[in-house]
Amino acid sequence: MKIIIAIDGHSSCGKSTLAKELAAQLHYTYIDTGAMYRAITLYFLREGISLNNAEDVTRALGNISLQFRTDEESGRSDIYLNDENVSRYIRDMIVADKVSEVAAIREVRQFAVQQQQKMGRQKGLVMDGRDIGTVVFPDAELKIFMTADPEVRVTRRFKEMYETNPDITLDEVRHNLEMRDYIDSNREESPLRRAEDARLLDNSDMTREAQLRLALKWVAEVQEHKHQALAMDRV
Repeated sequence: MKIIIAIDGHSSCGKSTLAKELAAQLHYTYIDTGAMYRAITLYFLREGISLNNAEDVTRALGNISLQFRTDEESGRSDIYLNDENVSRYIRDMIVADKVSEVAAIREVRQFAVQQQQKMGRQKGLVMDGRDIGTVVFPDAELKIFMTADPEVRVTRRFKEMYETNPDITLDEVRHNLEMRDYIDSNREESPLRRAEDARLLDNSDMTREAQLRLALKWVAEVQEHKHQALAMDRV
């Protein structure tokens, strides 16, 4: 029985890693919400859309269709913009430089949520982000809110960034995460918060393998509960 799995949480808690591993184990579709905002940004750049013109933004969004399709050979979930696989292009620096600005636009966020909800109609989906269990899928069968000790998150993020930026310091990373946490939790549109029925996953002292085992256990519990509920309905 397929369900929707919504994963929210702070930066550098491993949300995407868990979401991808769950999707692979369950043969579900993984939805990368960040890729969606990047694809929208790519379209705006290609079409020369002014971010300061609400009418232009709204009109452009009406011409955008987003889909995720699984590559059968690699198992990777690719994003399609108007039937074009743009997974490679959305990683360009020109897109990275603009995506935060685009994602902050209310109309863009509302559009993305509508697209995400449309994708979830068929179930069998894992999505991670900041507002998945509270805004996008408030009725998701399994909601997970991920967190970790701040210093653990700083260390993880530092190791990731050091590979490409050896001049980065722990203090810079710490400041960046603190600012992101504040913005995510205090923004007007879809702030980060734990849904009341979300299961808390603190992975400060957990391995990836242990984290995945716990999440799969929760999936099995939810599916068993749904089976039992359906059986009772038939009585």
